[in-house]
Amino acid sequence: MTTDSPAGPSSRALIWDGAIRLFHWSSVALVALAWWSAENGHMDWHRRFGLTMLGLVVFRLYWGFAGTQPARFAQFVKGPGAIAAYIRKMKRPYNPAPGHNPLGALSVLALIAALVLQVSAGLFAVDVDGLESGPLSHLVSFDQGRAAAEFHETIFNILIALIVLHVAALVFYRVRLNTNLVSAMITGRRANSEPGHVGPFPLVRFAIGIVLAGAVVTLVLQI
Repeated sequence: MTTDSPAGPSSRALIWDGAIRLFHWSSVALVALAWWSAENGHMDWHRRFGLTMLGLVVFRLYWGFAGTQPARFAQFVKGPGAIAAYIRKMKRPYNPAPGHNPLGALSVLALIAALVLQVSAGLFAVDVDGLESGPLSHLVSFDQGRAAAEFHETIFNILIALIVLHVAALVFYRVRLNTNLVSAMITGRRANSEPGHVGPFPLVRFAIGIVLAGAVVTLVLQI
């Protein structure tokens, strides 16, 4: 998690901090692992992956307010006018936005919301036999737990649809606009982009976010 000096549009500007990249790729891995564990009946691991995702989501919500500038919701969540103006500019030569663009922000919010709903439902879910359940299932009735399980499955299908759309958008940007968004999420840098004003990495705020995420997961396990 290094910092760099401000860079011009022609350089490989630093636009994503290490925390955002860690959240992104950890979420990708956890969605795949959670699906695999559920499909193969490894419910102990499924719960572990789900609780880890809970911690990640808590951290991302916190980082959306306390993180570096490109990670903050206030930086990239725009109104309909800004989205329409951005769409009109989606042509070559394309000048990438420093961070999430106004249209991509919709995808980010939808994915985070789906993860929040997915994890939340999983905490209360109960299987049809009542043998496997989420850590907070004892707080609801069996019927409510079953409803949570069905909602958990429905949201997962929506999440997969959002992921497919997200990948399709990445392909569009690469083929149509000659912009590689994937490499930027790996290295944190992107060519021909204004700097994302990442600045010095806020290590103290990062540590607070980790503690907060861990505290929420611990609390869930102790309720």
